[in-house]
Amino acid sequence: MDPLSQAAIGAAAAQSGSRASTLRHALWIGALAGMAPDLDVLIQSNTDPLLALEYHRQFTHSLFFVPVGALICACVFYPLVRQRLTFRSVWFFAALGYGTHGLLDACTTYGTQLLWPLTDARFAWHNISVIDPLFTLPLLLFLMMSAVRRQPRLAIYGFCWALCYLGFGLVQHQRALSAAESIVSHRQHEPIRLEVKPGFANLLVWKALYEYEDRYYVDAVRVGVNPTYFPGESAAKFNASHDFPFLTSTSQQAKDIERFRWFSDDWLALDDEDAAMIVDMRYSQIPNAIKGLWGIRVQAEKDETEHVDWTVQRETGAEELNVFWAQLMGRGAVPLP
Repeated sequence: MDPLSQAAIGAAAAQSGSRASTLRHALWIGALAGMAPDLDVLIQSNTDPLLALEYHRQFTHSLFFVPVGALICACVFYPLVRQRLTFRSVWFFAALGYGTHGLLDACTTYGTQLLWPLTDARFAWHNISVIDPLFTLPLLLFLMMSAVRRQPRLAIYGFCWALCYLGFGLVQHQRALSAAESIVSHRQHEPIRLEVKPGFANLLVWKALYEYEDRYYVDAVRVGVNPTYFPGESAAKFNASHDFPFLTSTSQQAKDIERFRWFSDDWLALDDEDAAMIVDMRYSQIPNAIKGLWGIRVQAEKDETEHVDWTVQRETGAEELNVFWAQLMGRGAVPLP
């Protein structure tokens, strides 16, 4: 999730395990340790744009790395508070904060390697967006009140709010999945796989994505009191040999495509406006649209050793904002079949 949410949940965990006398130190130690795993974004390459994808949410986010990550944080933080806290206390607060990071990230759609190095499987539970103000802002309020009043129980209340909100996300996930299954059944499709993912910054409008007969279909499902949906688009499933026949299996671009396939859990299609660009269909500005937020561009003129290009499409205009708001409000929604 976003750094502010990671800091907030890390601080809440550390404050929940503190006493009144150490509460404020627990806040900043837990907050910084809660953000620390994302330092893996510094692992980058000027020539290989996919290296960052492979290492982000990898070893620093593994549950097995939590004691080590907390130890590194404690070594950095301890000199700042050695007159007030023992090294063991600093490590304990750092471990509480650090340990929340990977678990919270796994609640999103991106995918987190929680059990590295035993497996490179990317866990994604799809019960919260990468940014969600309704999750973060109340949690921050509880943290500030706890620090000002020196009452750890207020931080516990904040932590409970976070857990309840994530639990609500699981409920909404199941409701969205049930709605998506109704849509698919009505179309008489028998999908190979079907997933639902929360839309941006909310748990009301969800992206339903499924694969059927070598095509991907996307719809927006609104799970209010009475679930409705917004019919979406479809696109052919990406096929490397068909879409890019000029690529050889030994070329670096072909290898990069397979790396991107692993990262995106094989939800790949060609961009609807750029036939040279392969997009990750899990993420789009509008839930029922094909156009992805990011992807890789393959070029025939590159030699065998050159990497693909990484492309981001995050520009949001008035039209996208209007559609997003209309879907949140349920305007133009269709009743479930």
